[in-house]
Amino acid sequence: MNFVKLSHSKIIFLCQVFLIVTLVIACHSRAINTSINTNNNSCIQKYDSNTDYFPNKIKIIHATGFAVEYHKHYKIVKIKNPWQKTNTGFQYVLVQCGTPTPKGFNQAQIVTVPINSIVSLSTTHLPHLAKLGVVDKLIGISNSKQVNTPDVVERIKVGKVTQLGDNSNVDIEKVLELNPDLVTTFGTGNSQTDSYAKLTEAGLKVGINSEYMEDTPLGRSEWLKFTALFFNKDEQAEKIFSEIANKYERVAQKAKSVKNRPTVFVGFNFKGTWYMPGGKSYVAKYLADAGANYLWSDDKSSGSLPLSFEVVLERAANADYWLNFSQSWNYLKDLVVEDNRYTDFKAVKTGNLYNNNARVNESGGNDYWEGGISNPDMVLSDLIKILHPEILHNHHLFYYHKLS
Repeated sequence: MNFVKLSHSKIIFLCQVFLIVTLVIACHSRAINTSINTNNNSCIQKYDSNTDYFPNKIKIIHATGFAVEYHKHYKIVKIKNPWQKTNTGFQYVLVQCGTPTPKGFNQAQIVTVPINSIVSLSTTHLPHLAKLGVVDKLIGISNSKQVNTPDVVERIKVGKVTQLGDNSNVDIEKVLELNPDLVTTFGTGNSQTDSYAKLTEAGLKVGINSEYMEDTPLGRSEWLKFTALFFNKDEQAEKIFSEIANKYERVAQKAKSVKNRPTVFVGFNFKGTWYMPGGKSYVAKYLADAGANYLWSDDKSSGSLPLSFEVVLERAANADYWLNFSQSWNYLKDLVVEDNRYTDFKAVKTGNLYNNNARVNESGGNDYWEGGISNPDMVLSDLIKILHPEILHNHHLFYYHKLS
């Protein structure tokens, strides 16, 4: 009887061992297969020339400044319009780690992906890292005091991010010490102030982000995908941006049928010149979607129009609202002290003055120019709340506030 029981237990034991071994082999085979075919978040262990290592591809819908071309084991990213009045373009070849480098490209343009470390010389790029869940890869920034993105602020507090100086005065030696896989920056076309050439000459991989050249809020926001391409977060970026665009369009739809479109002007007189956004600018697009009658909407340019105080006063003296002026103005008295001619505007007399500096940190870093670019639906909701408060009853101003 004991022999029978012992045999039975042995049989159970052997069955369990067999089952465990079978599962281990199956899991191991699946892991190998995944690494060969679809897992591009690490180096490929066994390259297969017939495998598409980027099965989830980014589609660019709103942004006009960059494009991506997919090949089986590398991506070609092209920057079309890095700054104003230029025919210059940039190209980056993003090669999947563990696969061969394609021939015929300048080595300076080749970046192995996914990158594991990044330096960002513009605060506008930081929300991308947070949305993509890769803030832990950030090792250097331009100015820590200007940062508002919460995840990045926390990383700064624990000393994991090095301050490197702004675009025109970046500490190249410090950047070289950090040795990041990628540095993201922007360009203006001025070789005296742009850091791109100096960083590239030092042997660093540098990505030009020209989101500020886009003519629409969603175009600017879609540069999230540019950042994602270097981390192989293509699929995540598609989902994240799709949600952003859907929220923006839902909010815009609420103001589309408004009959009363209040007149609006923006900006302020700076050293004798009033820079008014053109009628095809992203600011004009925001205002159109918010149900405003922007007084310079008939202009066909996307840049800023340098105007005199007198020209602006002539057209905007009776405008209903004045928005987006000096970041240092928080009270009505601030603008009057600056120039008492401002009191000639109807918007000043009625108190319809709203500024986009409600979220400024103690060092002057304005989140409108950081998080606002990545959250255009929130900016649009603010504008609709200001111009048509009856539409968004439950919305509270986030980036804007009224001058008191």
